[in-house]
Amino acid sequence: MRFPLLVLHILGGTIGLLGGTFAIAVRKGGRLHRASGNVFTIAMLTLASSGLCLAILKSQHGNIIGSIVTFYMITTAWLAGRRRKLDRYDWAALLVGLGGAAAVITLGVQTLHHPDKNAPAGMCFFFGVVLLLAASGDIRMLTRGGIAGRQRITRHLWRMCFGLFIATGSFFLGQQQVFPAFLRGSIFLTVLAVLPFPLMIYWLFRVRFSKAYKVQPPPTPIPATP
Repeated sequence: MRFPLLVLHILGGTIGLLGGTFAIAVRKGGRLHRASGNVFTIAMLTLASSGLCLAILKSQHGNIIGSIVTFYMITTAWLAGRRRKLDRYDWAALLVGLGGAAAVITLGVQTLHHPDKNAPAGMCFFFGVVLLLAASGDIRMLTRGGIAGRQRITRHLWRMCFGLFIATGSFFLGQQQVFPAFLRGSIFLTVLAVLPFPLMIYWLFRVRFSKAYKVQPPPTPIPATP
């Protein structure tokens, strides 16, 4: 049972890292970006689903948290990338975000009194804050009837990048035994693990100051001449 899940988990993670890196590198909004983004999404959802099953089987609370956060962030990012109207999936995502935040913060409080090496309190609170921020964005979107332009791209961008960070952090920091001994614990692996954050900041600035992402007002109708 565990071995097929482990193989699926490794394949999902490998394809996710490659697909996410390619999606960041190519021109945004183009065919290659959309294709690589879809591959990244499928791979990351596979990674999260298989990781959740493995974490439950091994009673690894930290990996359960990471899997739920990854699934939520990637799903809502992909939905934001599509030009679509709000539907029941957005309300379901909000419930997952709020429920996940409550569960993660509760686990963090518990680990303050009963330390768990698989789910340190600092990590729990960090993910809890991220989930609360994401859920607040869900609430704003739902109460406004949707988002467009820069807000939609920003929502898509930061959630995808955070999902990629979970993958890079889990691999370059959590699986250092697969690297040569001279690289283990090095700053090089740390830089690779946190690389999605500076890339995210770069693209957020591009979106913020580029006219291409502004919501264009509808054209003023020209009155018909008699």
